[in-house]
Amino acid sequence: MHAGPAPPSAGEPEPSGHEPAARPSRGTVQRRRALTLGAGAAGAGLGAWLWPPSTETEPGASAPKLRHAGRSGWEALAALALEPIRAGLAEPAPSPFRLLQSWETLSPLVGRQFDRVQAQAAFVYDNALAGMALLHAGESEGARRIGMALLLCQEQDRHYTDGRLRNAYRTGPVYADAPASAALPGWWDEASRSWREDGYHAGTSAGVMGWAMLLWLALFEATREAEFRVAALRAAMWIEQACADARGPGGYRGGVIGHEPEPARLSWKSTEHNIDIAAAFARLAAATGDRAWQRRAARARGFVAAMWRPEQGRFLVGTLPDGVSPNRHVSALDVQLWPSLLDPQMRAWRRAIDFALTTHGLPREAPRAALRGLDFDTDRDGIWSEGTAQAMLALRQTGHPDDLVLAARLAGTLLSYRTRANRFRATDVDLLSTGQATGLVRGEADFRYPRRGHLAVNAWVALAALNANPFAPVPRLPRGRLDAI
Repeated sequence: MHAGPAPPSAGEPEPSGHEPAARPSRGTVQRRRALTLGAGAAGAGLGAWLWPPSTETEPGASAPKLRHAGRSGWEALAALALEPIRAGLAEPAPSPFRLLQSWETLSPLVGRQFDRVQAQAAFVYDNALAGMALLHAGESEGARRIGMALLLCQEQDRHYTDGRLRNAYRTGPVYADAPASAALPGWWDEASRSWREDGYHAGTSAGVMGWAMLLWLALFEATREAEFRVAALRAAMWIEQACADARGPGGYRGGVIGHEPEPARLSWKSTEHNIDIAAAFARLAAATGDRAWQRRAARARGFVAAMWRPEQGRFLVGTLPDGVSPNRHVSALDVQLWPSLLDPQMRAWRRAIDFALTTHGLPREAPRAALRGLDFDTDRDGIWSEGTAQAMLALRQTGHPDDLVLAARLAGTLLSYRTRANRFRATDVDLLSTGQATGLVRGEADFRYPRRGHLAVNAWVALAALNANPFAPVPRLPRGRLDAI
């Protein structure tokens, strides 16, 4: 997902609405999502899209039982998961630089509010993940096209010049010589007779910025193109200046939400965000040789360590809005899985994987070997596909035989959730609760996932199938690791 205690877009207009201001001229340039829906179920009308369920993984197997594109097992799963990503990049356009649509949507004529709000949305987190999946598959050119589109969005913002990105942009090509192409998604609201934009889309999450940095730095490492390092440095400076927070356990707060010129500050601090920032700042230190970024990475990592509860074998999600008091009220799946990817040498942190399997796993009360998937939170009202793919990767990274078998079993579950276009659905229920809030509706846990195909799931499935840690540098691979899938 993205983000922590206040994750991505509610999918509804801000209560007060927003009509975007006229775009100032900038000249020619030389750059988590659960969604609150309208009254109906998110999955309405999509039943016919389900692909026939895949055969379950054979008991004791350490790879999914799958053949695809002349491959088998994990390589076949990587090929299948990358297909929609590559197809999205292959759509003809005058510009090679492109952002991919995050969610499968229905026509606004038959869909719900979700479809109006998200039809154009390309979330930065989702696209950064897709780019890293391509890089780990040896497909640097596709990753570069996404990375350059994000770079142009950073350079061509209609208001800000401080290096930040918005959380989402309009799906499609982005042009170096057409700043208006770096646009926010939006929709026409017939009731108010106005163009509307979502407050989360327009805001900036510190963790999302961390993921954009990770893609840019991976591209710099792969291509040695200095503009990616510059973009990452600008993003890091915004995080440092806008989000560094010395209160309590230190670290970095959530970012901002809402529209220019004065979006609202998010004063809570997220364990997940600080994981992203710790990884990104450490990579930036290596790319620039500037030790200050290593110290700042240590500050973010220190926050993560402060959220570790060894007596429970788990991580807290972060702080309350005071930036000091620990948020003990909820558990988020990714917060338990990502620390072991951030620092594989911290073997004690692997206990959080076991905590996740025990408290987020489904079916409820099932033994570890019989789990089919994991929920976002502990109410276990459905399987969260993105987090289940993250668990696949975390389990594969341990290398333990039992973990490898369970990872393959989880892959079998996710294969039954893909659409005819091989996009993996976000969940197996119409609307998955998370117990968390977007920050757009005061006092309401309005962050939910719909049962729709979701780009982030495909990216995480591909990373898990490739056994590729997105927080670590990309290994040097021959071009086309999977023979140009």
